[in-house]
Amino acid sequence: MTTTDATEATGATEAPEGADSAKAALFGALKTYEGKPAGPTFTMADPVNQPMIRHWVEAMGDENPVYADADAARAEGFGGVIAPATMLQAWVMRGYRASAEADAARAAGEAPVGEWAQDRVFVLLDEAGFTSVVATNCDQEYRRPVVLGDRLTAASVLESVSPEKATALGDGHFVTTRTDFTDEAGEPVATMRFRILRFRPKAAPAAPAAPADVAAPPRMPRPRPSITEDNSFFFEGLKQGRLLIQRCASCGVLRHPPRPACAECHSLEWDTVESSGRGTVFSFVVVHHPQIPSFDYPLPIAVVELEEGTRLVGDLVGVDPGAVSIGMAVQAELVAVDDELTLAMFRPAVPPGAGTRGGA
Repeated sequence: MTTTDATEATGATEAPEGADSAKAALFGALKTYEGKPAGPTFTMADPVNQPMIRHWVEAMGDENPVYADADAARAEGFGGVIAPATMLQAWVMRGYRASAEADAARAAGEAPVGEWAQDRVFVLLDEAGFTSVVATNCDQEYRRPVVLGDRLTAASVLESVSPEKATALGDGHFVTTRTDFTDEAGEPVATMRFRILRFRPKAAPAAPAAPADVAAPPRMPRPRPSITEDNSFFFEGLKQGRLLIQRCASCGVLRHPPRPACAECHSLEWDTVESSGRGTVFSFVVVHHPQIPSFDYPLPIAVVELEEGTRLVGDLVGVDPGAVSIGMAVQAELVAVDDELTLAMFRPAVPPGAGTRGGA
């Protein structure tokens, strides 16, 4: 199964002839890692099973009966239920805990660079300025279907690194990793090749200078939230400088976003409490593209867990997007983005005793 060819995806061409010695030295260093293990060999924790397949096909909307009905699978020539081909990589994912621990180590600056070929190649490319990445294509080749009871092992090698190429995104190197999947007997099941482009982004062209006597065009207003009878109190509170959270008048449970009934006791009665605005970053994303003229980029947006226990989505301000981390303490700041709209944004919390009071 092939998605998109790398050259088609990026408009890649060979770099000009006569590359300088630094380029030649880098490419030579990158080539030394070809054919070496890209990462540790991993055996899936659980055998291929029907519940996981069911979750997958329901999420994908795939109603092919060979994934759930043994009789239907046998009628198509299989020995029994098979797993969807697109689940191949899902069976050997390391899991949430390992991912969370790795993310925490990176955030703390404690993630060691091992001897794995992929780690070393990425370090070399980072040092050379090829810090951006885009996935270009993924090919999967099957020797046989994945079936219930299989316990797969995945072993990856760094198969190839391309010479520097000029692409529509910027100059960079294509890095191809091959993962071989085997069963408990060591017999081949499938092979996957995954290719990425590590590139140096092209500099944005300078905007032409406006004539001195021409005023800059007004900035587009931010998109307006949908204000209803259920949430109007929240936005009115922001205009008044208060961050209000809806509370069930019957059982006292706080809830956000606002809604007409309590999910715990189903009461329709509610009031509000004023939040301190203090909280921590529960999750976040940094938006680079697509860009809307109403915003500045890169744009960090976070789900903040307030100290009262509810969560709120808002822009992060006053912080380098690269410095944002899960668990970072923040304080709400109520910002009038125009004459009609005030929003809750969050900036890094002022250390205790610093003498500055948050906006909420």
